[in-house]
Amino acid sequence: MKALTWNGVNDLSVERVPDPQINNRQDAIVEVRLSSVCGSDLHLLGGYMPAMERGDVLGHEFLGDIVEVGADVRKRSVGERVVVCSFFGCGQCWYCQNDLWSLCDNANTNPGLTELTYGQPLGACFGYSHALGGNAGSHAEYIRVPYADHGAFPVPEGVSDRAAVFASDAAPTGWMGADLGGVKSGDVVAVWGCGGVGQMAARAAMLLGAERVIAIDRFPERLAMTAEHVGCETIDYTQTDVGGELLERSGGRGPDVCIEAVGMEAHTDGPVNLYDKAKQQLRLESDRPSALREAIYHCRKGGTVFCLGVFGGLIDKFPMGALLNKGLTLRGAQQMGQNYIPMLLDRIAAGDLKTDHLMTHPMSLDEGPKGYDMFKNKKDGCVRAVLKP
Repeated sequence: MKALTWNGVNDLSVERVPDPQINNRQDAIVEVRLSSVCGSDLHLLGGYMPAMERGDVLGHEFLGDIVEVGADVRKRSVGERVVVCSFFGCGQCWYCQNDLWSLCDNANTNPGLTELTYGQPLGACFGYSHALGGNAGSHAEYIRVPYADHGAFPVPEGVSDRAAVFASDAAPTGWMGADLGGVKSGDVVAVWGCGGVGQMAARAAMLLGAERVIAIDRFPERLAMTAEHVGCETIDYTQTDVGGELLERSGGRGPDVCIEAVGMEAHTDGPVNLYDKAKQQLRLESDRPSALREAIYHCRKGGTVFCLGVFGGLIDKFPMGALLNKGLTLRGAQQMGQNYIPMLLDRIAAGDLKTDHLMTHPMSLDEGPKGYDMFKNKKDGCVRAVLKP
């Protein structure tokens, strides 16, 4: 079959790779309908995430049709159109039983690197390096889905492929940030980043009852899209003082909940951006945390900061003093979509949650390298390139 493969830093190509096979009795094989690029993929392209190997198939946000199931698959069947959660879990370990799906003890068959790096092994994701299991990704004609009963969810009739594909990763990631960030009725919420995940986090905060939601970015087309399709307030951080704006819009206190949806390659104005880029390129720090720093500085005293953006290692000049002395709660997680995807599909079907606008650039699988170039370099207003095999 054809698949989009990683061949080195910023080097992608469409190649012929072996068709996936049922390896375990709980597997399913899915014929991919749509597979979206994601901001976290850019960390792989740039060489910032370890354990990538030449020929690895990328992609983790997708939907498709089940064409084969293993002998122990009970809930899913051949012919179903399904959205698949990007992080998958066994459903049986302590973490899965406690709805901490991305921390599954059994899904990652190659846990050694994350155990060494983080002190304990992490879970498994599609197409996201051998540190997270070495699983082939979704930018392909077919994909093997482990633990299909726990990670593949049928798409309701009437929900388009274009809308449903983002229930795989962007929508549940964003919703998790608002949910685990503790957003409640009457809150003021600030979201750093107006990409797919940031927009979904902002919309989730609104649906959870926030009184005001403010999304922060620098790209005019993303700010305009967020205002139009999400319906929240926006701030262009290149045109105004973000801290002052947030104080003014929150009665002088600062946001109750700050959600960072940018990650390890964040941008900011001023010399600190040059400092972080230089240290990252020299590998003196692995991640650029400017958006996370801002979220901590601008959150109200006693508030909560939730980190949705992907970070891989170490950051410099972390404002621990602000975190401690302001009495903040800091949380973060890889997405646990099993807790949210069925609900999100119902909300999409009901019209409460709009996702299809994120698909700005539909493309064929053969155009995958072009799609990632447009996405990475923000060409032609690209928010998400979505590949169709």
